[in-house]
Amino acid sequence: MAMAATPALSLAAAAATALLAPGPTPSRMFRRRSSVVPIRRPSLKCHHSRPLTTVAAAAAADSPSTAVFHGECFVVGDNIDTDQIIPAEHLTLVPSKPDEYRKLGSFAFVGLPTAAYPTPFVAPGEEKTRYAVIIGGANFGCGSSREHAPVALGAAGARAVVAESYARIFFRNSVATGEVYPLELADTGAWKECKTGDVVTVELDNCVMINHTSGKQYKLKPIGDAGPVIEAGGIFAYARKTGMIASKSA
Repeated sequence: MAMAATPALSLAAAAATALLAPGPTPSRMFRRRSSVVPIRRPSLKCHHSRPLTTVAAAAAADSPSTAVFHGECFVVGDNIDTDQIIPAEHLTLVPSKPDEYRKLGSFAFVGLPTAAYPTPFVAPGEEKTRYAVIIGGANFGCGSSREHAPVALGAAGARAVVAESYARIFFRNSVATGEVYPLELADTGAWKECKTGDVVTVELDNCVMINHTSGKQYKLKPIGDAGPVIEAGGIFAYARKTGMIASKSA
């Protein structure tokens, strides 16, 4: 959905562009989602925005991401598209409404073919998943640019996706919404070696994923500047935190 341009939103958009600018690989960005943060729609109003300064860079430098995620993993393969993550018929749900946000999470990954993935990501009748970490192959999140895809995963309770590579729009939406960390593996093959239900730990500061079930470790690429953005709750929350736009209480 297109946003109407306002001076304050333009400022935030400029910040978003700088923070989410395309690079050689999308491995520079992430955040710890310590609480549910619904998407804020274009009704957001900002006042008395401050000039852009080095405060954002300073905040990023002073706030390294040290989150640790532990639990069972859900394993998928290459080219998992957004229609498999959240089918189009569920896009009428509004994430800013708590009940619809929870319902959106209950539909996460319902588009996966049951023949290939007999274990559901979210058990029937449940709203939350038992899997804290999603492990995928190459080109995770390809397809349409729907921002509901990372939101559905976050709403279901997933904390991080660990994949070989990402479709750029999924990566950007993950950082902008602050729902899940889109972590990139340094090497290939993890999704072929890990199995759904394996117990894993993801350590952001050490850039490693440990599979306690198999005893293997996998190196992750550094999350870089995206860490503080996801940690703050997404791009608008980060912009408020760093003074790029006025806080809601201002």
